[in-house]
Amino acid sequence: MFRSLRNHNYRLFAIGGVVSNVGGWMQRTAQDLLVLDLTNGSAVALGVTTALQFLPLLLFGLWGGMLADRYPKRRLLMVAQSLMGVLALTMGLLVVTGNAQFWHVYVMAFVLGLISCVEVPTRQSFVVEMVGRKDLANAVALNASSFNLARVVGPAVAGVLISALGGTGPMFLINALSFVAVLSGLALMRASELTAPDPLPRAKGQLREGLRYVLDRPDLLLPILLVAFVSLFTQSFSMSIALMARGVFGAGASSFGLASSMFAVGALGGALMAARRVRPSRKLLIGGAVSFGLFQIATGLAPWYPLYLLFLIPAGVALISINTAANTSVQLASSPEMRGRVMGIYVLVFTGGAPIGAPLLGWISEMGGPRTGVMIGGVLTIAGTGAAIMLTRVIGRRSRAAVRGVTAAAAGA
Repeated sequence: MFRSLRNHNYRLFAIGGVVSNVGGWMQRTAQDLLVLDLTNGSAVALGVTTALQFLPLLLFGLWGGMLADRYPKRRLLMVAQSLMGVLALTMGLLVVTGNAQFWHVYVMAFVLGLISCVEVPTRQSFVVEMVGRKDLANAVALNASSFNLARVVGPAVAGVLISALGGTGPMFLINALSFVAVLSGLALMRASELTAPDPLPRAKGQLREGLRYVLDRPDLLLPILLVAFVSLFTQSFSMSIALMARGVFGAGASSFGLASSMFAVGALGGALMAARRVRPSRKLLIGGAVSFGLFQIATGLAPWYPLYLLFLIPAGVALISINTAANTSVQLASSPEMRGRVMGIYVLVFTGGAPIGAPLLGWISEMGGPRTGVMIGGVLTIAGTGAAIMLTRVIGRRSRAAVRGVTAAAAGA
């Protein structure tokens, strides 16, 4: 289960990631509560904040993947992580000094999204350079475990500290400090043990080349399309937890942190189970997506807060099953010189649904209540799974027909 940790570079990467991810989830919890406090509980404002954080990835994510192919990944990661730390420090100082306004959070979310355009596809495609193809599936699953371990610890600790310290500002400052761990890990890596491909030279049409590469590969197309449809509402599920905890069950900061942590407990368990798999299957991808949609509906119907918390655990298992299976499938199927661009497309569809799904879910929740928003999200997740399967078949048939046409023309010549 933990075989990738034998690798010196990956071990440093994983340790830094745990610390930074805990800080990141503390900040995310504080950010959601800060927006609700500054806007008198506006679900729409919370949805707009989430959308602004993911909008740059939708607009510029493909260019970020191209940069990941073009420049040394470790260097890009160090620059991006440094900028994220400065951003968290700035926002923390604004909140602690009492000068924070809701538009400051909007700006911070958008700038964080701009940095993520480069940081996320670079970080995703950097994993194989540390551990190689043999341990890639294990490393991806352990990354997900680290992320969700932080999701268990971060919101719970944030909830306690926000109540104890009387404000959200210190959470931003703690997150700023956490970036020291990941930067130290990157700096201490052994460059000689990294298996980096040759940098991609500048040339026209490299983005189109990446798109054509994915469209011609059904083994890449299905997980990418599935993630594209499902992520419309999975990326905003933490927002749904905030709305349900506050708006339906009247939970305070510590209880809201508990809800986020229960969801993360399931995700952590799912990630650890995924670490035992060598290669994910198509059935796992589809089954995980349908299961997540069903559990979304179940959480929306839960009459009591303890039952709601219980349903969050299998929802977390299902969601992480989709994410780890899709991520591993895409990386294993990609050639080294295309991996950055392919992961740019993957990250684009993985996060790009949030600018659409989050405001829509916020609007539905404000009009019909949080329960209605969560249940509609679940129904649309299941419908999106079916749409991804059908589109993959249609595009695959057209691609095969085009190949047969080219082959017949060459034979006739």
